[in-house]
Amino acid sequence: MAAPDEVYRAVTRLFAVVILGFGLAILVVTIVNGGGPFSTGVLLGVVFCALGGGRLYLALRGGR
Repeated sequence: MAAPDEVYRAVTRLFAVVILGFGLAILVVTIVNGGGPFSTGVLLGVVFCALGGGRLYLALRGGR
């Protein structure tokens, strides 16, 4: 069985990828439906992508 720290790191990376995927999906759906560059969907998609990407970066960088 994996150590609790390893499980935590794996789940953190998984959630970061899921959040990043949500952001990309929001962006794609908004753009396909004709959203402009400052529409709510684009802004939310960018925020989700930034949060997911930032969390994934921190999770992969800190190899404790």
